[in-house]
Amino acid sequence: MKHVFVFNPKSFLDQGKMDFIIDVIGQHFRKQEHPHFSIQISHFPRDAIGCVRQEVKSAEEGEMVRIYAIGGDGILFDCLNAIMDFPNTQLASIPYGNSNDFIHSFGEGLEEQFKDISKITTGDVIPTDVIAAGFNYALNSCTIGFEAAAVVKANIVTRHYKSIFNRFPFLYAPMMTFCNISGIFDPDLLNQEYELTIDGVDFSGRYASINIANGPCYRGNKTLAPTVRPDDGFLNVILFKSMGAILTLIRLNDFLHGKTPADCKIIRAQKIEVKSKEVLQIQLDGEVFFDTSLTIQVKPASVQIVTLAGLTYDRQRKKA
Repeated sequence: MKHVFVFNPKSFLDQGKMDFIIDVIGQHFRKQEHPHFSIQISHFPRDAIGCVRQEVKSAEEGEMVRIYAIGGDGILFDCLNAIMDFPNTQLASIPYGNSNDFIHSFGEGLEEQFKDISKITTGDVIPTDVIAAGFNYALNSCTIGFEAAAVVKANIVTRHYKSIFNRFPFLYAPMMTFCNISGIFDPDLLNQEYELTIDGVDFSGRYASINIANGPCYRGNKTLAPTVRPDDGFLNVILFKSMGAILTLIRLNDFLHGKTPADCKIIRAQKIEVKSKEVLQIQLDGEVFFDTSLTIQVKPASVQIVTLAGLTYDRQRKKA
């Protein structure tokens, strides 16, 4: 097996920390009889896609390539999009970012174990569903509307104050909440009209947000819908109807405290088609896109996700 470690250096305020992890990786493989590994550094968004593809293409015929995304959801997104056309690949998340939502699909309190190089390099794999959204892929979530607009604002703030959020990552969630609240008072965002079809059924109307989940967590440890699993062959669509700023604020408060508001419609689906006369603001695992129409569908069991030995997708698992 070939092991490829892909770092997002922006996830490390201290260069020494990243160098230490690289050294740990080297020490681990130097103990192996036939070490076969490489280190890649992603310098900007999408940079990892090209280098990961080259690593996969250069593997020996029939050799499995295990890709390790070291950072947050952003580098995981890039690595996923790099390997979707290659069946001889596996993907692991080593969570060092401000946002590591997908890793919570396995349960709580496991982040440090997923950082253990000896454990993750010998871990099992789980065939996992993927969200296909246009020409892009995501593991955890796709949102359209005011929540996606909040991510746009948050990305701007994070970029300007990167050192603060790297040093104090607990500030990231309150900042996202503030960006959400600011969007609530934008009537155009709250009342955008959509042509929406879910598995052939028409749900067109005005929505504050359309949230499509493959994993059960979003922005930390917040449950979108209790039945979400990344390996069940379905997506969960959460429709937030337009209800005005104050009611939306109340509903958002429930949502941010892990509750699914009673007035939201939740639909298990495999294919979602959405259009609007206004520009669609789209968020895919923290990455932002803009379009006027989008088809989102599940690709069942289309990526092999690395997990710790014996660990499955289980949101009810207690802290380790």
